[in-house]
Formats: sequence, structure tokens, C-alpha cells
Amino acid sequence: MQQLPTTTLVVTGEAIRQYAELTQDFNPLHLDSAFAATTRMGSVIAHGTMSISLILQSLAKAFGAEAVVNVDLDIRFIKPVRVDETLTAGGERESGDARRYAVWVRGVEGEDRLVGVATLGPAALG
Repeated sequence: MQQLPTTTLVVTGEAIRQYAELTQDFNPLHLDSAFAATTRMGSVIAHGTMSISLILQSLAKAFGAEAVVNVDLDIRFIKPVRVDETLTAGGERESGDARRYAVWVRGVEGEDRLVGVATLGPAALG
């Protein structure tokens, strides 16, 4: 497979609150508009791991849920994700290695939010 299937998420305030509950990460930067306004971010931003989860969903669509258990992610956050943004995650196989994928999360305007490389464990490809 050269191209990973894409995964999309609309990042609502409710989605961020639910993610905070799920992960037990109640950092006010993600939940408190008044606090977030005083930071260099200027407003509430989504958890970075929410974007990572979209990459894992894309890999799971392509290779099954078991494939993401031993995946190695080397990622870099490019730009924060704000409330009401729509994100899409996907990736492309890197030439020369069937286990390595250049992965990304982008906003609707195509601007990168996260980029990196996912390396699947040997068992993922059967």
C-alpha cells in the first residue's frame, strides 16, 4: 500500500472536553478559554495527542488495529489545532521500506499541523 486511507475529525469544544475526560488531561490550555487567552496560544487548543490518534486511526484502517500496537512514531508538531477546525490525517509509504510511512495531520486549507514518520513493527505486514 502506497497511500494510507485518510481519517477526518471536526475538533469541537465538546470533542476536546471528551478527550480530556478520556485521557485525564485537564490542562486549562485545552479547556479554559479565559486562561488560554492569557497564553502565547491566545485561545484554547486541542491536545496534541488528539492529532496523533488520527494518525493511529489511519494506520489501523490500512493494517488493522493490531498494527498500531508496536508502531514507532517520530513526529513534530507544526501548528496548534483550534476549536472548530477540521483535521485530516494520512500518509504515504516511504520508498525502500514497506514499514515506513511519512505521516501528516492537516487542516482543511492543507496546512500541516503535525508531520513525521510512522514505522510499523514487523508483524504488521504479516
